[in-house]
Amino acid sequence: MGLDSDDPRSAGEVGKVGVAIDSLEDVRRLFSDIPLGDVSTSMTINATAAILLLLYELVAKEQGVPAPAIKGTVQNDILKEYAARGTYIYPPRPSMRLVTDLFGYCQAELPAWNTISISGYHIREAGSTAVQEVAFTLANGLAYVAAAEERGLDVESFAPRLSFFWNAHNLLFEEVAKYRAARRLWARLMRDRIGATTPNAQRMRFHTQTAGSTLTAQQPLNNVVRTAYQGLAAVLGGTQSLHTNAYDEALGLPTEASATVALRTQQILAYESGVTDTVDPLAGSYYVEALTDAVEKEALALIEQIDAIGGAVAAIEQALAEAGVKPSEVDLVCAAHGGVPDAGTVGDAL
Repeated sequence: MGLDSDDPRSAGEVGKVGVAIDSLEDVRRLFSDIPLGDVSTSMTINATAAILLLLYELVAKEQGVPAPAIKGTVQNDILKEYAARGTYIYPPRPSMRLVTDLFGYCQAELPAWNTISISGYHIREAGSTAVQEVAFTLANGLAYVAAAEERGLDVESFAPRLSFFWNAHNLLFEEVAKYRAARRLWARLMRDRIGATTPNAQRMRFHTQTAGSTLTAQQPLNNVVRTAYQGLAAVLGGTQSLHTNAYDEALGLPTEASATVALRTQQILAYESGVTDTVDPLAGSYYVEALTDAVEKEALALIEQIDAIGGAVAAIEQALAEAGVKPSEVDLVCAAHGGVPDAGTVGDAL
């Protein structure tokens, strides 16, 4: 949210929810032993994504890495913050301007960078169903594409750098169907609604993380099993990358030992189980195909309801209005809550 670590409003956050970055020097220290020409980095950062990307780019250049070789992802998905997480700073439309500014900058300066990670993960963690996760995420994706085109960016050029971020929840077959439906629906929307003609502009590239909300603080070792099955669903559904949660994350940030178990879980899936030997291994299953069709149909119906409101941005502004907050006053609401917005103010209305 752009607050310094020693700001009183940051109390309770620093050291508990990830790496605290306040300055260019912090980024230098963080990546001092990591060769940024060889490593791709993903940053879960939204409202201040442009600032963090610039700091990262500066450190990479200090290491001698040319701009075209800098690889990674900033989440940069502000719309889901209003509904699911609450770490927004600015009103929706100025926030969309920052998102698409970053699209344009990366297209010109950092061509290998993933400009956004359009996230269903947090929507699911906030309590949505699998269908709602697909619908709300794709509606947000359509809003970003429309905003970028309004800025004069060419969809065939910026769309290949879009990425998605999904949750891997407990019901294995439903999750596989969810990924399959999302991929199919996004390709069709990009082709038929947006008019993208190239396969790269229609393709959904996605990362998956296992469901933190399913982890238990009691008997935490059972979370190893939960995470393994959730990771299996993601792989069977076609994920390009995977994050498996550590078994102790219901208690705090993971220990080195628990993080190692999470890593080994991925490696066993990738190299010992055989599930990566074929593309779409559950294709043709009567049950999975029927579930995929059902998820796609129900998600599209929700997207059409959002379209009727005027799209994702208009839906968020309507929710703000119903909560008694004018979109132009979101920053004032943030200030009234000590700089950290009450996610319930907007999320409950949505």
